[in-house]
Amino acid sequence: MPNSHLWAGALSQLLIHDETGCPQSARHATLLLNRLCAMADLDAETRALCERASRRLENLGDAGGRHAGTA
Repeated sequence: MPNSHLWAGALSQLLIHDETGCPQSARHATLLLNRLCAMADLDAETRALCERASRRLENLGDAGGRHAGTA
């Protein structure tokens, strides 16, 4: 999967999670962000942002974040 597809996928899943609260989208975004972090050619600042976003999504999951269709 080319880098642009990874970026697009991560952003798409992140937005879906933000818009719907879907925990599965959060998990997918986390996995994609972690794959981006593992890329050797990623600069340190961008890697830090991806790691930060990944940790935040993981923490939301640990806190039992909202899910679409729930009150």
